[in-house]
Amino acid sequence: MVLRAPTPTRPTRTRRALRPVGLLLALGALLVCALLSITVGAKPIPVAEVWAALTAHDGGYDHNVILTLRVPRTIIGIFVGAALGLAGALMQALTRNPLAEPGILGVNSGAAAAVVIAVFLFGMGGAGLVWPAFIGAAVAAVAVYALGSRGRSAATPVRLALAGTAMAAVLQGLVHGVIVLNDFVFDRIRFWQVGSLTGRDLDVFWQVMPFLVLGIVLTLALGPSLNTIALGDDLAATLGARIPLIRTATAVAVILLCGAATAAAGPIWFVGLIIPHVARIITGPDQRWLLPYSAVLGAVLLTAADTVGRVVLPGAELEVGIITALVGAPLFIALVRTKRMAQL
Repeated sequence: MVLRAPTPTRPTRTRRALRPVGLLLALGALLVCALLSITVGAKPIPVAEVWAALTAHDGGYDHNVILTLRVPRTIIGIFVGAALGLAGALMQALTRNPLAEPGILGVNSGAAAAVVIAVFLFGMGGAGLVWPAFIGAAVAAVAVYALGSRGRSAATPVRLALAGTAMAAVLQGLVHGVIVLNDFVFDRIRFWQVGSLTGRDLDVFWQVMPFLVLGIVLTLALGPSLNTIALGDDLAATLGARIPLIRTATAVAVILLCGAATAAAGPIWFVGLIIPHVARIITGPDQRWLLPYSAVLGAVLLTAADTVGRVVLPGAELEVGIITALVGAPLFIALVRTKRMAQL
């Protein structure tokens, strides 16, 4: 069931005072997580060695590991986590549904379907899968929006959710059918499909960076407008809000963020669903603060989950998508059982 957002309440003086402090603390936590992501792994590397590699690379083994593996992996994790957190906040604001997450537009399924087709027909792999994933995510999201907009009615939250669910079911059926019948495709995308930062290098990051940056900037600029439409369409229209333009810009931002994040790291679940609720506990419903918090906390969660995945099993590594699912599912259940769910 899609829930309508209540009128945003005026934040208390204490909450207004704590918002900047909390954001600074979140940035500090992100810095710590980034440092741990670089130093922790199958072979722990001291902080002094990390600093030496960043300032005076000597070509040694540890320095190569830091610069070619761990630093790119950490950078991609930060940006992907921020993008997923922002996309989740946008989806919940756009659909007025506290259970919404980026997959509601069929983005993950579209990316997966495009990757499977690229591998099956052209034998592509590695960094070459970035563009098919991004294009598939964008096409799926546009198709869902077009289906939800057909007829006399506008693209309402309910129609978008139904169109997204139908599109995801069709595309997932295609993906599973090809994987079951073709071992080569399964071997190529098995790690990508589960959501992983393993083996990602800066070439992948540079390919998706323009879309990530554009999506982040557009999202942060939408904060005041999202506050206005949360008052309800009628009141927002009387205040001069251009509702179709705001919704279209929000959908474009979701496509940019989800498409780039999914292309870089594969489909990662629960980050876009959980993080906006955690941020809302701190900030309240004000999108001007909720969005920056969602970006920073999303980056914290993903980098921390990736680091935990490297050490939780001796001699093995769990992909970040598995860790976020294991952490996100019980946390989401706990959030659903609280009364704060009604604050969206």
